[in-house]
Amino acid sequence: MPMPKLLQLFLDNQARPKDFRSVHNEGRGEIYLYDAIGDWFGISAEAFNREIRAMEGEIDELHLYINSPGGDVFEARAMATALSQLKVKTFSHIEGLAASAATFLPMVTDEVEMSEGGFFMIHEAWTLTMGNKRDHLKQVDLLTKVDDSILDAYGKRTGTERDQLIAWLEAETWFTAAEAKEHGFIDSVLETDRRQAAAQWNLAAYHNTPSALTQGPPPEQQYDRAQAERRLALIERH
Repeated sequence: MPMPKLLQLFLDNQARPKDFRSVHNEGRGEIYLYDAIGDWFGISAEAFNREIRAMEGEIDELHLYINSPGGDVFEARAMATALSQLKVKTFSHIEGLAASAATFLPMVTDEVEMSEGGFFMIHEAWTLTMGNKRDHLKQVDLLTKVDDSILDAYGKRTGTERDQLIAWLEAETWFTAAEAKEHGFIDSVLETDRRQAAAQWNLAAYHNTPSALTQGPPPEQQYDRAQAERRLALIERH
């Protein structure tokens, strides 16, 4: 992985306005994670965890809506830990993309639904390293431990053999909704007549990004942010 591409992914996502919202009403809590994960270039674990803990005691179920290119693995792990500790039923709805670290969160919710046309991507952990050869060797050891943790999370959810999971991680595998369901990463597929909109992020750091995420659909099928905001406003008024 060339370092400039990874740095550019961070910088491009840092420049985007943050898109993180939550609402709760009549026992139902909703969190919208439509951004990268990480305090520097996306949504922090501290902000995410503060929101869901503020809802605890006022909701019976929590619905997490995800459209994220991933981000900081340790921030995502902290988010997943907080989700797993909630004493309410939890649901994940992958509405477009759950890539890299963003795939951690659905692994700990009770049910996972993914929109038809969405993607679920897993790969080996990355990092940026500076220093001498000993510093780099330490990072290799850390990355190995992170990969083991990732494999444990996917294995627990899917029941897939570890060798197969390792192969998928090494290959940077992008699953369609149907494939993610077939392999146990999700529980159900939400059918839709609309194509997924083009990616909102720079995904050039990834090797195997599907063309559907780099080429936009016709204008009439593109993601309507204004419509989504009107839907959220209606929810907030009820």
